[in-house]
Amino acid sequence: MKPLIGITPSLSRDTFSHGIFERYVLSNNYPNAVATAGGIPVILPPQDTDAGAILDRLDGLLLSGGADIDPAVYGDTDVHPTTYDISQLRDTFEFALLREALDRDLPILCICRGIQILNVGLGGTLFQDVADQFSQDLHHRQQELGIEAAEPSHAVTATDGGLLAEVYGNSTIQTNSFHHQAVKNLAPDLRVEGQTDDGLIEAVSLSARSFVLGVQWHPEMMFRRHDEHLRPFERFVAAAVSWSLVGARG
Repeated sequence: MKPLIGITPSLSRDTFSHGIFERYVLSNNYPNAVATAGGIPVILPPQDTDAGAILDRLDGLLLSGGADIDPAVYGDTDVHPTTYDISQLRDTFEFALLREALDRDLPILCICRGIQILNVGLGGTLFQDVADQFSQDLHHRQQELGIEAAEPSHAVTATDGGLLAEVYGNSTIQTNSFHHQAVKNLAPDLRVEGQTDDGLIEAVSLSARSFVLGVQWHPEMMFRRHDEHLRPFERFVAAAVSWSLVGARG
């Protein structure tokens, strides 16, 4: 059976001629990548509810990209001017899903904001603005350079013998880049899986679990033109299949 993969969306407040509405927003690239890899995507709107009741019905969790995490969660008392669209509801919901998924050893794929949720959720911190607080040696927002979303703008060097190198089958991965925040202090239990030439951490894993991978780029935007970027989804879905079979036997 195809595994059921939960995907977290963003929140949006939109004004129309007939009113102002709070809406859930998710690029169709995410469910398309999951479906192409053999999974069944299900969108999980942020809510105050029991995360366990949601995960009871899922075989994998995908934490998607989006707006910034509240800096107070990782101990920053000041909010950088570029930090935007903080949602306590989304933060609380995703941290709860993460904790419960880790307790169950549910396969987890974390993309962009997702890798930041993973790092902060396990005790790490973030650069609120990479260009201001880390380095301007490498441009991490390719839209400002006019580079298409589906095309790469820089390389990530995978850690020898790590999960990322295994998944991609390569030590150098050409990636796209749209972020202004990134991992600062790595959470104690995470392993660095890939870095850019300026030394920024752009991929992590959690070796204590069967499959937990976080990447700072957006493979879901690239996989149709660059098929190597489907591999994280294929490996994730395969892990979800294995998890579901173990659960069924239990």
